[in-house]
Amino acid sequence: MKGVIFDMDGVVIDSEPIHVKLERELLEESGGDYSKIKTADFMGTTDVHLWGTFKELFNLELSVEELIEKKRTRFIENLDQIPLVENVLAFMAALHDSGCRLGLASSNNERSVEAVKNKFGLAKYIDVFIHGEAVSKGKPDPEIFLIAAKQMGLKPEDCIVIEDTKNGVLAAKAAGMRCIGFQNKNSGKQDLSAADLVVSSYQDLTIEMMKNLFE
Repeated sequence: MKGVIFDMDGVVIDSEPIHVKLERELLEESGGDYSKIKTADFMGTTDVHLWGTFKELFNLELSVEELIEKKRTRFIENLDQIPLVENVLAFMAALHDSGCRLGLASSNNERSVEAVKNKFGLAKYIDVFIHGEAVSKGKPDPEIFLIAAKQMGLKPEDCIVIEDTKNGVLAAKAAGMRCIGFQNKNSGKQDLSAADLVVSSYQDLTIEMMKNLFE
C-alpha cells in the first residue's frame, strides 16, 4: 500500500443530504419531478451525467451548463452547513505520517473541490486533487482513479480507494485498485458488496487492516 485515494462527498465531507436537498429544489424549480428519481443511482456520478439525464428525462428548459452552474453556486453557498466526516482528518494525518501518498478523486466540480480543500485545510495531508471536470467519463468508469494514481506517481495496484457509493466502488475495482466501502448512513442504501472491506466509521478502520488487503 503506497497510496490512498479518498472520494470526497460522503467520505471526507458529510454532504450527501445537502446535495439531495439542492438537487431536489433546483430540479423542481426547473419543472422536473424529483419523486421520479432514484437518488442512489446518481451518487458518485458527475454533474454532467446527472443534469444531462434530468434535462432529457423532464425536457428542462435550462441548459445542462446553466443547471450545473446554479447547483455549483448553491453548494458553495451552503458549505458552512456541511461537516467533515467524523475522525477523517485524524485518519488522514495517520496515513500521511506512515509515509503513504494521499489523493482525492471526486466527481464534484473543480470549484467545489477547491472550496472544500481550502475550508478544511486538506492540502496539509493530500498531495493530489482530481475533480469531475478533469475526466471525460464519470464513475463507474475508472478514469478518475487512474489519473489520480498517475499524478501520485503510483501504479494502480499499489493504491487503495475509500468510497461510499456503488458507482465509486465499481470504478475503483475497474482501475485495478483495492477498495474500502465506507457505509455512510447519509448516502442511501448503497450496494458496496464489490469492495474488499466495508466499514461505517474511521474508528472501525486501521492502517493495519488496509495493509492486510495487499497480502
